[in-house]
Amino acid sequence: MHGRKRVLALILAWVVLAINGVQAQAASVQLPGSRPFNLYLPSNYDASVSMPLVIALHGFNQSGSEFENYLKLEPLAQSRGFLYVALDGTADSHGVRFWNATPECCDFQTPKVNDDAYIMSVIDQISQSYNVDQNQIYVIGHSNGGFMVNELACAHSDRIAAVVDIAGGNFGKLSLCKPTAPISVLELWGTKDVTYKQNHIMGKYIAGALTSIQFWADQEKCSAPELTRAALDLDRKVIGRETDLISYPGCSGNSSVQFWRMNGVGHVPALSTSFSADLIDFLFAHPKSAQ
Repeated sequence: MHGRKRVLALILAWVVLAINGVQAQAASVQLPGSRPFNLYLPSNYDASVSMPLVIALHGFNQSGSEFENYLKLEPLAQSRGFLYVALDGTADSHGVRFWNATPECCDFQTPKVNDDAYIMSVIDQISQSYNVDQNQIYVIGHSNGGFMVNELACAHSDRIAAVVDIAGGNFGKLSLCKPTAPISVLELWGTKDVTYKQNHIMGKYIAGALTSIQFWADQEKCSAPELTRAALDLDRKVIGRETDLISYPGCSGNSSVQFWRMNGVGHVPALSTSFSADLIDFLFAHPKSAQ
């Protein structure tokens, strides 16, 4: 009898270990809808503990998986413990994926796609199914995805804590950007990027790096900028620390506005090994609760 109990106890222990082993595995879970998407769950996800949510938005003619291959945020989601999704824009009749961000970029078809509503519905859907820290919702975007980041920051500063825009413009008419709450903004631009200064897309004026960052500094009522030269190494093809950190102190509501100026870098940086971790460090340093 004692031997039988011991065998049952061993079987039960094996079952518990097996279950725990499954729970300890990072997973990619597909969430349904008209535009299904995959959510990355780190192995330490615990439904009783809230986690930050990071959303990544790819550039024009890319995909979420391609952007993930570029940024490599999944290993950071695992090691730093956050929920993560790299979304897909809509494919046009030529199979080119895009985001309908601002009137300037980059939905060139009719009828127009409401990507603002889609992305906010993704945040709602994930929040309903998983324990998302509502003070730590962040968005990262590149190029066309950067335009989308700026649009979301303009329209949903009440929900999004901080954003990172990599070489993506803002509204041509900045009066259309009307944030209602403090929000932290990080803009990264290469000085060799064609959009570093004001430019045009399909004949439409866009706000480039210098105009956009000054807008956010003014919007957040920040003080005069402070420059730290050669602060970061973000591009592996440019020797040394090529990136200047321009920060705007004293912003309203404890928000932060920063401009990481990548000297000698073009539109698509050759990411250094620290690039994505530096972005996550900025985001996590600026939760909504601190504003």
